[in-house]
Amino acid sequence: MADRIGHRGTATTCVRFDGYSRTKNLVTGKGIKSETFVVGRHRWYIRYFPDGHSPGQAGWISIYLYLVDTAGVDEVNARCKISLLDQDGEPVTSHGLDSQTCFTFSSQSGPWGCAQLITRKDLEESVYLKDDGFSVKCEITVPREIFTEPISLFVATPPSDMHRHFGQLLSSGEGSDVTFQVGGETIAAHRCVLAARSSVFMAELFGPMKETTDACVPISDMEAEVFMAMLYFIYTDSLPPIDDAEVVSMAQHLLVAADRYNLERLKLLCVEKLCKHMDASTAATSLALAEQHSCRGLKAICFKFLASPGNILKAVVANDGFEHVRSSCPSVLKELVSKLAP
Repeated sequence: MADRIGHRGTATTCVRFDGYSRTKNLVTGKGIKSETFVVGRHRWYIRYFPDGHSPGQAGWISIYLYLVDTAGVDEVNARCKISLLDQDGEPVTSHGLDSQTCFTFSSQSGPWGCAQLITRKDLEESVYLKDDGFSVKCEITVPREIFTEPISLFVATPPSDMHRHFGQLLSSGEGSDVTFQVGGETIAAHRCVLAARSSVFMAELFGPMKETTDACVPISDMEAEVFMAMLYFIYTDSLPPIDDAEVVSMAQHLLVAADRYNLERLKLLCVEKLCKHMDASTAATSLALAEQHSCRGLKAICFKFLASPGNILKAVVANDGFEHVRSSCPSVLKELVSKLAP
């Protein structure tokens, strides 16, 4: 038996897996292979399993590291750290593998990796799945003798950080050319960014109804905090950090703003938040918003929630939100009654 590999090398690579929805039909044990790369004078690749590497891992995303060859040796020892990346390209500490153990890769041993990176359900409900893709980071260390070759490795391009640059542009106000008066506050923004993201802003800022260049555009019926959250989405394509206690209220107000400025993706994000946090205190208000702003999916979830067993409907009727539904959307109550009828 030949000696084990004695070279040392460390490399980190970021891999993005696009087209997640197209991989969901792959059965357990079937994976997708990345391009090969070199660490410690050996070639490696990563394989992504959309429904787990083995039967006991069904329903999980699995990421495994493979050795392509052993270059004349029987075994290669290596440490492996695998992390799911968030929207900013930072590792999510709760999802990954960080082992100090040296795994043995050979014709009889391996592959090794993270069997349960994250469940498919949790991934689909998280912000880590963006534009039908997600990214992982893999750090490989082949220990022992000093490895002097410089390693520059990218199996795939790193996650886009465009949203961070646009977010900084919004927060700094650098180069802004339009201001808005919202709830007593003056907010600066960039006409081209707003117009590119919203057909309503396009019409207001560049169309026949555009404001004068030096005008401060007044925004009525909206709080400054909500307007700023909407601008954050326009610039970064994501929701700003929101306190847990404010999630439902902000999602409700943002849904109205999204409909007003024709931001369909923002509407969907708000609907997702309202569905996740639905209870007896919020169901009636969410139902009214769904009716008023043509959110069929949210409306269906509200009906399903109200029709569930127990005293949920009674609790909803006792809530102030029910009075709002009765006064603003009487037709939806008739529809609700017809669905509840035996």
